[in-house]
Amino acid sequence: MNTTSYAAIIMAAVSAGATASPAALTSPDRHIAVKLQSTAAGTLAYTITRDGKPVLLASDLGLQLQGADLASGLKITGTSKAHAVSDHYQMAVGKRRDITYSANEQTYSVQNAQKQKMDIVFRVSNDGVAFRYVVADTSLPHKKLIQERTTFALPSEAKAWMQPIAVAQTGWGRTNPSYEEHYLMDVPVGTPSPSPAGWVFPALFKSGVNWVAISEAGMDGSFQASRLAPQSVGGKYSIGNPMAEEVYTDGRLMAEVDGTLTTPWRLLALGSLQTVTGSTLGTDLAAPAIAFDKSLVKPGHASWSWALMKDDATVYDVQKKFIDYAADMHWDYTLIDADWDRKIGYEKVKELVDYAATRNVGILLWYNSSGPWNSTEYSPKSKLLTHEQRVAEFKRLHDMGVKGVKIDFFNGDAQSMIAYYVAILRDAADAGLLVNFHGATLPRGWTRTWPNLMTMEAVRGMEFTTFEQADEDKMPTHAAMLPFARNLFDPMDFTPMVFGDIPKIKRTSSNGFELATSVLYISGIQHFAEIPEGMATVPAYVKSFLQELPRSWDDSRLVDGYPGQYAVVARRSGDSWYISGINATESDKTLTLDLSFAGAKQGTIIADGDGERSFSQRDIAAGKKVAVTIKPHGGFVIKL
Repeated sequence: MNTTSYAAIIMAAVSAGATASPAALTSPDRHIAVKLQSTAAGTLAYTITRDGKPVLLASDLGLQLQGADLASGLKITGTSKAHAVSDHYQMAVGKRRDITYSANEQTYSVQNAQKQKMDIVFRVSNDGVAFRYVVADTSLPHKKLIQERTTFALPSEAKAWMQPIAVAQTGWGRTNPSYEEHYLMDVPVGTPSPSPAGWVFPALFKSGVNWVAISEAGMDGSFQASRLAPQSVGGKYSIGNPMAEEVYTDGRLMAEVDGTLTTPWRLLALGSLQTVTGSTLGTDLAAPAIAFDKSLVKPGHASWSWALMKDDATVYDVQKKFIDYAADMHWDYTLIDADWDRKIGYEKVKELVDYAATRNVGILLWYNSSGPWNSTEYSPKSKLLTHEQRVAEFKRLHDMGVKGVKIDFFNGDAQSMIAYYVAILRDAADAGLLVNFHGATLPRGWTRTWPNLMTMEAVRGMEFTTFEQADEDKMPTHAAMLPFARNLFDPMDFTPMVFGDIPKIKRTSSNGFELATSVLYISGIQHFAEIPEGMATVPAYVKSFLQELPRSWDDSRLVDGYPGQYAVVARRSGDSWYISGINATESDKTLTLDLSFAGAKQGTIIADGDGERSFSQRDIAAGKKVAVTIKPHGGFVIKL
């Protein structure tokens, strides 16, 4: 990351003198421009254009702190010189392994009528815009956030694809919010959220020819996680706050610091749909990785009994069977889910860990995050609430040979709850354990900062389709939405793929659709829902495909798609390309795919067969154009 200090930037800004309306800051390729200006009302506004066309109309900037209104009566007192920032980093988990970030940065210094000061740092890259606030004014030694006044004003004709966030302390066991709702798709901007709690990030919009994904990154535990407020009159969206109930017990709701207050980055990936889905801004703007033993960062695939077999399967003999299943599939892990401590016990789990090691399979164990903030009874519970508890429990797991933990049932987005996540990640890293958060918030780039974070749920995943037929009926369009929003920047533990029956549910997707999700979705550990009996029904070539499926990806690109309708994504591992596609519509979809990026490679396509749950396989050559017809609720995978 560029090492220029904020102090130096601020000094440069002050020395530059007052600027009423600074020149536009542009992306390195000069297609994207951000313009900052003071309004007649004494507020600050910014606009964003791409190739001269409006993406965001005049949108507000500012913070309100206790004892300092830094959102009104403002004037620009200085503007730093625009300068280039660049960064190169690697990700074990994500759409791309080697990532280079380049942007132009400029800092604007402002003050209010009381001469209280703030800096706003903007960055413009070829794939979007990011900005954050820095309040270092020593006349405000203690800084308590009351409300961020940032807005995002979309043109009135724009459309939105957004997920409402559930009201805190509602739902099963009072476990909401968990980012587990269905999306509203292709709705007019300004449509109110059906939930008074607002909308989650990332939020996707289509503004003219441009697509825009709005999110945030750079969460260090000092700030609450934000969202978009429920009301957006005229398409003007504002930053919303977590609800009062979303705190860690007796903890803070909003950011409050001594010294410098630095907000997370507000980011907008924008451009064509291919540009937005290819963007890595969600990790570009996250803090660099902590020191962590690279040999322990092991993305992989896992067997898991709970998805289809539920609580009764969390017993010794069944879990041993799933270890054998993982070994047969050449998978890396078996996840033992809730109540293992009561139904199997630590000593017998240690036996399973030792047995799994002989089969080259690692064991992952489930934990309940909860203190009193919800009424869940699954255990182990209340073992991770303090640093001392975590150190003791994580050491015990490490000494047993356990590879990682799945921690469930968090309580939302308050500053104190975000700090709890970060504390868990830190203590797990110290113990050399991998982490998967469920019933959880959006990662917001944490997988870059914490290499031991393999995945997070934060999605209405496959398990919901096992509860209600209505969820299964909505699943195809929901599944076709996820690559464009939830799984856009961060790994997602959807727990995909069922080839057999779902108890008491009529499946709506084909087996080709299900197989495609193994490539379509990115998760550091992909927990496959299918059980041994279902896997036994598939042809040998499907089983072989899943045995050889890469654990991580070197590159990814959108080949074709439209949110909620269909998606075709290509991912590269080494010299091989894997292309997956799903069709969520009710009709056949014939696509002509440009696969020229793969060169003149030969390979195979596995798609739906003639029967309801059959497969077909044929040879394929990449060439330049490949015609593929996908059945309704169907799918395919190609390996080149």
